[in-house]
Amino acid sequence: MGTKALKKFTLAEMKDKYIGTVGTKARDEYEYELRMDVLGKMIKAARQERKLTQEELGRLVGVQKAQISKLESSANSATIDTIIRVFKALKADIHFSVKLEDNFVELT
Repeated sequence: MGTKALKKFTLAEMKDKYIGTVGTKARDEYEYELRMDVLGKMIKAARQERKLTQEELGRLVGVQKAQISKLESSANSATIDTIIRVFKALKADIHFSVKLEDNFVELT
């Protein structure tokens, strides 16, 4: 009995197959949710680095603890203004990068 080699797939190939190709609605939604999840984790890590509770950060930002909790679990419900206020309260720099076709625009 011979062994059959398993075919290897890249992450991009798996996403194309199971989520949708780049530019499709399903893929765009997936990528957006992923970025928002990462942003929430960054906020949580920065808060913990500053040794703040969610309640303390909420007071600095002017929101309830529950909103900080939601933001950390997924930032997709937050406005850009709230995200900027959170990072300012954490004394953290935040940079936005926008790609317009082949050109990048950076906001700091």
